[in-house]
Amino acid sequence: MRIIALFNLKPGVAAADYEEWAAKSDMPGVRSLVSVKDFNVYRTTGLLFADSAPPYQYVEILDITHMDEFQKDCAGDLVSQLGAELANFADNAVFMTTELMMEG
Repeated sequence: MRIIALFNLKPGVAAADYEEWAAKSDMPGVRSLVSVKDFNVYRTTGLLFADSAPPYQYVEILDITHMDEFQKDCAGDLVSQLGAELANFADNAVFMTTELMMEG
C-alpha cells in the first residue's frame, strides 16, 4: 500500500526550516518504522504544460508493508511526535491511502 500526503506550508513558515526538519527528523524517523518500506518527500516544481502554480508545495509518499502494521506504528510515541512537529509546518495536510489498481 502507498500513502500519499499533500500539503502547503503554513503562512510564515520558511521552506528551508521545513526541509531541514524533514531531512533530519521526519525522514529518518518514518523510515525507521517497521511497517515502512520506503518514504520520500518531494517539493513540487510546477504543473505539467501549465504556467500556474501547483495546488500543493510538498508531496510525501510512504510505501508500507500492511495497513495493520502501519496503524500499530502510528500508535507509538515517535509517530505522535513527528505528527505534532509536522503540524507546526504543514497547513491542512491531506493523507490519502491507495492501492495498486494495475501494474504495467
